[in-house]
Amino acid sequence: MKKLYAGFIAILFLASCVAQKPEQIIKEANVARIIKTLSSDEMEGRGTFTPGIDRAAKFIENEFKQIGLKPLSGDTDFRQDFSVKRIKSGEINVTINGKPVDQQNVLAISDLPSLKFNNTSGNTIIRIAAGEQFIQRYREISALKTEVLVLVDTKHAAIFKRLKDNSSRGRIVEKVKDSGAAVFVLGESDASSYTVNASNSIEELPLFNVAGMLPGKSKEKELVLISAHYDHLGIVKSVDGDAIANGADDDASGTTAVISLAQYYKKLNNNERTLIFVAFTAEEVGGFGARHFSSLLNPDEVVAMFNIEMIGKQSKFGKNAAFITGYERSDFGEILQKNLEGTDFKFHPDPYPTQNLFYRSDNATLAALGVPAHTISTDEIDIDKFYHTVNDEFETLAVSNIWATIKAIALSARSIVAGTDTPKRIPKLNQ
Repeated sequence: MKKLYAGFIAILFLASCVAQKPEQIIKEANVARIIKTLSSDEMEGRGTFTPGIDRAAKFIENEFKQIGLKPLSGDTDFRQDFSVKRIKSGEINVTINGKPVDQQNVLAISDLPSLKFNNTSGNTIIRIAAGEQFIQRYREISALKTEVLVLVDTKHAAIFKRLKDNSSRGRIVEKVKDSGAAVFVLGESDASSYTVNASNSIEELPLFNVAGMLPGKSKEKELVLISAHYDHLGIVKSVDGDAIANGADDDASGTTAVISLAQYYKKLNNNERTLIFVAFTAEEVGGFGARHFSSLLNPDEVVAMFNIEMIGKQSKFGKNAAFITGYERSDFGEILQKNLEGTDFKFHPDPYPTQNLFYRSDNATLAALGVPAHTISTDEIDIDKFYHTVNDEFETLAVSNIWATIKAIALSARSIVAGTDTPKRIPKLNQ
């Protein structure tokens, strides 16, 4: 009897979705209002740790409140507060074979407040030769739990300089390691004797996701996540007098979709599974918002994740089309396309496999844990001249494309929301 009742409810849900067309609830003018606000100069590019991102969070919180979402279980409001650490290098003094090394040729990666070692300390010397993949070796060595001196061939000078310049802004970490240090020195090939003296400043910084939910009617413990990141680059180097990286497409467009879909499903008020709508912070500096959020969930309870990233311009497939990262890893995309039967909209597999987009957005953490967590996008990432520039502004977007994609997601998600379809789990990554 219970099964018959659940089936009857699901049929009613699907019928109501057809009767209540998305455009009757999701209005193009409101889509434009939301994205225009999030990408305005007032938000100052929504840079992590800035007043601009706080203003953006308040705007999203207010939208959730007006829609009528509830805070997540155990929370009293929509803001999910947590913190990270920023580690900035101080003075670095290195001598090799009795001669001081120019600080511009030294890069120290350590979480320790102070660092002091030499060739008599029993440490290892590692060399990165001209023909090696520098970034791969850099990551491997930086993760070591011992103190090492790393001699870098000058063939890697350009990428070394970029890393050195980036280090001036500091490294963001979730936890400070109590051991390990890698000191990279450019242009030295021999170090029969050496000394290293370095210091770091460690600062605790606040972050906040914005999250709300619609509790499920009959399957409250089964969660469907609808997400996007609302942070961007903030104030950057000025180009023609403009220093605000507004991030209209990346990812005010996705955040607009999250708000619009929250409004849609609240209006329908017949979701059998619990829907969680979340705007992640700090995607651009390492995905810390999604990682923190995911750590609070039981991944086995998450049925699917719709992560939405850059839907502001027409895809390479033309109008009424988007792509899904990791399409081949589950039947998530097939379910969505089935629910779009009779419409002109088409979801395609990711056409940019070399970009590794599946693990470059906020779906990655839960996907690694086996959740059918996919990102929906329309961006031509390989040729997008506005990506991560000050020109990613509202005026460069096609609001009609955003609107069409949001409506397609609303329709395509209906059987997952209703509890009649459950996407296959993704193979877990080896941890």
